[in-house]
Amino acid sequence: MPDVQQVTFDMPNRPAPPVPPALAAEVRPREQQRRDALERANAVRLARATLKRAVQEGRRRAADVVAACPPEAASMPVGELLAAQHRWGEARTLRLLRRIPVPETKAVGALTPRQRRALVELLGGATTPLRGDGRASEARRADACAGSAAA
Repeated sequence: MPDVQQVTFDMPNRPAPPVPPALAAEVRPREQQRRDALERANAVRLARATLKRAVQEGRRRAADVVAACPPEAASMPVGELLAAQHRWGEARTLRLLRRIPVPETKAVGALTPRQRRALVELLGGATTPLRGDGRASEARRADACAGSAAA
């Protein structure tokens, strides 16, 4: 039997390979990425809280938020937005959403144009109409709103 050299895979305290200077500016430590993500998440939470407070106090209508789909509401669950209205709770929200039907966990930005129109109608109509009057423009609007949810 020929001599077989045994290879070990122990690499104690071996430093990481050097990063090329061209890529060094693009590489960020994980902690910085976490801080950035936390800042973005906090900004979204603050914007949602402000929006829900405005809906609760009557300064904004839920129908207008659904029709306009601002960026801070795009990823917000529909049930959360509806429950933020004065004198609305889980039971009233679910009863309304069952009529469309839309699950209460569906994001405002993920509503189809048909669901959006039906929800706005059930909420008493928006003071500012949905943009566009044709199906094609509403489909573009829904796509744009869904795109802002992903951002």
